[in-house]
Order: sequence, then C-alpha cells, then structure tokens
Amino acid sequence: MELSGFAGKLRGELASITRFAGEDVARAAELLTEALDSSVRLVLLDVLSAAAAEITARLDDTVVEVRLADGEPAFVVTTAPPEREYDQAAAAPAAEGEPGTARLTLRLSESLKARVEAAAARDGTSVNTWLVHTAARALEAPARGRQAGRWGPGQRITGYARS
Repeated sequence: MELSGFAGKLRGELASITRFAGEDVARAAELLTEALDSSVRLVLLDVLSAAAAEITARLDDTVVEVRLADGEPAFVVTTAPPEREYDQAAAAPAAEGEPGTARLTLRLSESLKARVEAAAARDGTSVNTWLVHTAARALEAPARGRQAGRWGPGQRITGYARS
C-alpha cells in the first residue's frame, strides 16, 4: 500500500485551503506540509495497525497484521490451525542434567519465515515447536555425506593422482 499518495492528497488539500491567502501564508503552508510528511506517514501507519487489530478481534482464528516492506505497509492475513491439545512429551527432550530452556532471537527473511509458518501449520504445531523439532532432528540425524567434502587433521586421502 503506497502511503505517498495519501500524504500527497493532504498536501493538496492544504494548498487549496491557502490558495486565497497571501503568498507568505501559502509558502508557510508548503513548508509545514513538507515538515509533516513523516509524521503523517506515522499516523497513517497507526490507523492501519488499529484497523488490523480491530478486524483481528472480530475474526475467529485469523490474524491481520500490518508489516513494513521497503518502507511501505502491507496487510498479512494468517489463519491459525485448529486448536488441539499439545502434549508436553512432544517437546524435544533435554539432555541429562540440562537446566530448563533458553531463549534465542532468530532473524529470517520474510520468504523463509512464511515457509516455516506454513510447515508448522501443516504439522499442526506452533512455529517454536516446529523449529525445536526440526533442529533436534537435524542434530540427531546421521551425517549423511557430510564428511566426504570435509578434510581436517587426522583424515587421510589414499589413491592415485595424475599431474
């Protein structure tokens, strides 16, 4: 959603109001609209966020969010998977003697985040639970072919070579 058009309309309205005023008032109005441009954009974002929150409050199992992409707002509509009982046993088991859980901040591209959310929804789990299970599976899986391209101390190469 392009906010520049709305800010431009406001600028045009102020210019039309001051067209019969003196040149100094018209110039002051022009300077004022240029200074207020970022404030107007913030107010419009607040209005869009409030509208999204109100719509979300009236919808069942659907969330409407306003996200900024390249400085412009976009509405994102997400439908929650049907609620079900989540058993505690589904969580990845902690190692012996490992205390509790740890918090981690993860930065993902929007496209990868959307894919993760879709995969979690398909499994009927939260994004956090899906990420925990996926990480645990990746760490427990045998290193299929990973050692083939990795050379380090203690590894030998045998065979013949031509120069």
